[in-house]
Amino acid sequence: MRIARFTNGDDPRFALVQQEGDKTFLAVLGGDPLYMPAMPTGERVELGDGVRLLAPVIPRSKVVAVGRNYVDHAKEMGNDVPSSPLLFFKPNTSVVGPDDPIVLPDFTQEVSYEAELAVVISKVCKDVTPERASSYILGYTVANDVTARDAQRTDGQWARAKGFDTSCPLGPWIDTDLNPEDVGVRSRVNGEPRQDGRTRDMVFDVPFLVSYISEAMTLLPGDVILTGTPAGVGRIDHGDRVECEVEGLGVLANPVMRRR
Repeated sequence: MRIARFTNGDDPRFALVQQEGDKTFLAVLGGDPLYMPAMPTGERVELGDGVRLLAPVIPRSKVVAVGRNYVDHAKEMGNDVPSSPLLFFKPNTSVVGPDDPIVLPDFTQEVSYEAELAVVISKVCKDVTPERASSYILGYTVANDVTARDAQRTDGQWARAKGFDTSCPLGPWIDTDLNPEDVGVRSRVNGEPRQDGRTRDMVFDVPFLVSYISEAMTLLPGDVILTGTPAGVGRIDHGDRVECEVEGLGVLANPVMRRR
């Protein structure tokens, strides 16, 4: 099942994504599926002109991200692989959806893309074991952990570098059936391939991450975990278009702009 959040001129609504040939339809749901069963209203709209996909979830509480969770990425950044997950936060104000612009802040001249698999939490999650982690996951979406590299180097901590507005694109929808054990994580900039990794190469897998994070903090419905990025990260600039893809899930694309 795929759950999208969209607007066609009215307030944002949720829908189930239905593919029929080369057409995509949104079967509108009543209410928020994080808090009630996914009940179709009977209304269907075709994805196309006048319909805009939004970030499939706006975290009520937090985005918890994991750094250096792929060996090759840690090496390309000149870092050691951590012995335990390296965690940081992105505020919910950093979240944008498909086709929303990534706006480069004035304080940085070196911004990078990072394609990632994202985990969406379904219910209150505290002190769970890895074996029970899947029962607390609503599904998965695609993320771009946009990073101001120069600020990351100079600040000593990552709040500004990774938490600025528009630095967390999510989308295009939540897939509740994806098996995250071994799927491709890829990115392209202006159509040129940049990253091509697989989740089997994560240092810490999804069940372990959910368990580890829940030992430290309570995860709430709608919270999002970013699971790290494979090697191949690089710079994006004004006028670029960056695409992040998770195999079997979909493509998240965003233009890049700098206000002048």
